[in-house]
Amino acid sequence: MTAKPATARYRRSRWITIPLRIMLGFVLLSLLLVTIYRFVPPPVTMTMLLDPKGITKDWTSLDEIDPDMARAAIAAEDGKFCSHHGFDVDAIAKAAMHNASGGRIRGGSTISQQTAKNVFLWQGGGFVRKGLEAWFTVLIEAIWGKRRIMEVYLNVAETGIGTYGVQAGAIRYFRHGADRLSRAEAARIAAVLPLPKKRAAVAPSGFTRRYGNTIAARIGVVQREGLDRCVR
Repeated sequence: MTAKPATARYRRSRWITIPLRIMLGFVLLSLLLVTIYRFVPPPVTMTMLLDPKGITKDWTSLDEIDPDMARAAIAAEDGKFCSHHGFDVDAIAKAAMHNASGGRIRGGSTISQQTAKNVFLWQGGGFVRKGLEAWFTVLIEAIWGKRRIMEVYLNVAETGIGTYGVQAGAIRYFRHGADRLSRAEAARIAAVLPLPKKRAAVAPSGFTRRYGNTIAARIGVVQREGLDRCVR
């Protein structure tokens, strides 16, 4: 008569311990991956693996990328990159208000969030992916630091069809390495980042050309105001 309650308690405990073990395993695995990628370049990402156009990339250290490229990324994607801790609350709130009013969808993701998504997750939305993105953003901010985040971002971001990283992008568009990027060239690559499959940095027209010119002007502001101080 006493076996049934014991068995029921055992089953209930299994329903509790199994999810806890899965969560603990995920936490430990994610910590391990983030720690490894602090020192080792991520070999491939899910976005790359799912790209039907193949993968063209060439990992390049931040020291070997022209400083204006990091400034262009900050000017275009995340003006508060050096001052926030992974999330720009004001940008997220403004994006939410804009999207609620209709029109073109605007994102509020920081460079840190984009890096977390690009390296560890998949493209697209959904609460699950957003939650995981937030988790990995906290981890890379704590373990990598800003300079490493920028270095990884500039190496895994899609810069063209089947092209990943600014080194591969610079060679594709301008026939030279990222260490020789002019301010205008860096701005053009940054202008491509939001829609790399639809925009091109060579002879851009319309919005891409205007946006690239705006970014080029902002690069000087980023430099003068020290908005890139964390990656120097």
